[in-house]
Parts: sequence; C-alpha cells; structure tokens
Amino acid sequence: MAVAMASCGSISGVYANLNSIEKISISSSVLFRGSFGLDPVQRICLVPKRLAFSESTIIPKASSTAAVEDGSSQDTAVPTPKVIIDLDSDPEATVVEVTFGDRLGALLDTMSALKNLGLNVVKANVYLDSSGKHNKLCITHASTGRKVKDPELLEAIRLTIINNLMEFHPESSSQLAMGEAFGAFQPNQKLDVDIATHIHVYDDGPERSLLCVEAADRPGLIVDLVKIITEINIDVISGEFDTEGLLAKAKFHVSYKNKALIKPLQQVLANSLRYYLRRPTTEESSF
Repeated sequence: MAVAMASCGSISGVYANLNSIEKISISSSVLFRGSFGLDPVQRICLVPKRLAFSESTIIPKASSTAAVEDGSSQDTAVPTPKVIIDLDSDPEATVVEVTFGDRLGALLDTMSALKNLGLNVVKANVYLDSSGKHNKLCITHASTGRKVKDPELLEAIRLTIINNLMEFHPESSSQLAMGEAFGAFQPNQKLDVDIATHIHVYDDGPERSLLCVEAADRPGLIVDLVKIITEINIDVISGEFDTEGLLAKAKFHVSYKNKALIKPLQQVLANSLRYYLRRPTTEESSF
C-alpha cells in the first residue's frame, strides 16, 4: 500500500501562520476519523528556531539561574529530556508533562509561549521522583475551553516546548533529535531508523486495539502518524505521544468501524507505518 508523504518546506519565522490552523470537528468518542486527510499544501511546518551562540559563549549548562527558565543545576551529566502529550488521562484537558532531570523550574516562559498558540494552562503542578522533577500542565483551547485534539496543534505544542527547552537549557540539545539542526550542541549519537523503529498492535477488548510505535524522532511526526493511520480508514480513539531524548514513542487506541482491528488489518497498519518510518526521506515523485 502506497503511503503519501509530504515534506515540509522552509518557513520564515518559528511558528508562522499558527493562527490559520483549521479546527477539526471531532466526535466525543473518536479523536481522528479514518480518511482524515491533511492537505499537503496547507500543512504547517513547525521548525524550532536556531539558537545563536558564539564559541566563546557556548557552555555545557547555564551559569546562573537567570539564564535558565527558573531552574538551575550543578550536575555535569546531561539528563534525558522528556515531553509527554497525554490525551487519555483527563477527559477535559490535554495533559503535557515535561522532565529534564532536576533542572526545570516553573516553566513560565513555556506557558507564555503556549498562550501565544491560543491555549490556556488551566492547571499546573510539579512532583518529584527518582527520575527527577516532573512539570505537568493541563491545557485547553482558550476560545472553547476544550481539550486539544488537532494533530497539527499537538505537534505545535510539542515543538514549542522542545524549542524553549533548547533555548533555556542549551545542553539539552545534545540529547534531542532536533538539536542536530537547531541546537547549540549536536546529539551525542544518531539513531539508525531501521533499528529504532518498532511497531506492535495488540488486542484491547472487542471495540478497540492498542497501537504502539517507537521510532527516531523528527519534526511533524505526530501529524504524519495520524495521517497514515486514518488514510487506511482506521479511527484514532485516544492516544499518548512521548518524546524521550532521540526517540519518539506513541500509543494509540484505534478501531475500525467501532471494532477492534482484525489480524490482517493489524498487519496492513503495521506495514504502512514501518514503510514510512524506515524510509523517511522517500519522495512521492520517486514511485
């Protein structure tokens, strides 16, 4: 099955034309309907801004609390940054969780940037565990008060957070895929897409299946995954998208005509995703 792939063109400005994102009418039980197509001409390419540092000013981590987003650390080891976008746990809001060891503060600049996307942070809290400090934000549309479901806007949220993370904590770019092009430090390693790509579909009751995807991260991945799934008439009921360093991990509850996916359809879905994720630079004109 051929999977249509669109590549993002260059854009002047970091998040130009975000206000032109078309809000998608979605039923209460299904996030994205099968055959939901994103027009490649009108797709928004969200590109983090490149950080400008001279050789004399680049340092492994910020030297004072004023240079970071309300946080500081004396540790020399760079922790793995994590950004989790959760559409499952809260019926009224999209939950976003950001972790970067114990280096993050209140994320006031990040919340301000999210407000510029037309969003409200209705609740925020912080908790600590052995993996570090977890900043959890509950986000809704400012205009409607509803949770965020639009895949393009979800990707905008993800890239906004990653961009702010690299701006206030330049050392994080060494642990992020987007640090290769836009960060102060190059990633310490580069993932092999064939080795990093894992796709599994599990039965999860009579009415839905659980799709698990793990792949090398890159901009636009949320939008592309949803597009591929819905182009073969599979509905996305709910989901979670995690960015863990260089990896992206997604879990989607999916269904076909309100039923769990039968084995042949599971195989079609897995093959379609695997083909795209392992051939990310294939152009449509090459077929």
